[in-house]
Amino acid sequence: MFAAREPSVKKVATTEDEGGLTSAAVRRSAAPAPAVRPPRRAATVASRIYRDLRSEIVSLKRKPGDAIAEKQIAETYGVSRTPVREAVLKLADEGLIEIFPQSGTFVSRIPLDALPEAFAIRKALEEATVRYAAARASRSQIAALRANLELQREMQETANYEGFHQADEAFHALIAEIAGYPGFWTLIQQTKVQIDRYRLLTLPVRGRIAEVIAEHTAILDAMAANDPAAAIKALDDHLDDLQISVADIRRDYPRYFTAPGDPI
Repeated sequence: MFAAREPSVKKVATTEDEGGLTSAAVRRSAAPAPAVRPPRRAATVASRIYRDLRSEIVSLKRKPGDAIAEKQIAETYGVSRTPVREAVLKLADEGLIEIFPQSGTFVSRIPLDALPEAFAIRKALEEATVRYAAARASRSQIAALRANLELQREMQETANYEGFHQADEAFHALIAEIAGYPGFWTLIQQTKVQIDRYRLLTLPVRGRIAEVIAEHTAILDAMAANDPAAAIKALDDHLDDLQISVADIRRDYPRYFTAPGDPI
């Protein structure tokens, strides 16, 4: 009789290897880690192109009627035309770009019929912010607004229209912050994009910046006196004055505006 041979024992999941790890653990450690998806570069670039184009359009660096060359923009950013097209379509949804099949893509002209509603929305929201701000403004907050006014005067002296525009924006944003409702300013910015393009056209008009600074000063003085009613009146005068000059600016820049019934 032959002696019975011990059956060979195969390693199973619970048998330890020399390093003290089970074979299952070895298999787990040897398994490739889940792939980490790289950042969505295309989406990131599209967002940057959108922000840059929007800023150029609102600041009038790209003027109403200017052609948008998607191929050239793609080459500038070193990308395909896909993220450029994504940015262009988003701007078209906002009314800042017009796409004409078979003709091309252009910076939109300023729609006159959209301005009254934009003015009304802005006025309603800013009346709320200046009311709250005038009731609660502290001395340090009033000092910050006065410092902003000095910056506006500096921009006036150097005829820096873009710099003045930014200081003007900061002045109104500060009021919303003092009111305790900075989100109001975000909403206002979303609704006044066409107003901003029109407003930048008014700044080179002789005496216009001085008028704006005087109107801002009246708003600030009312806030410093903690007088909400006077602050609202000063704000209304400021915004109404801007709206009154639309016809004059349209006369000076007829190709920058469009009205219902105008030829495309």
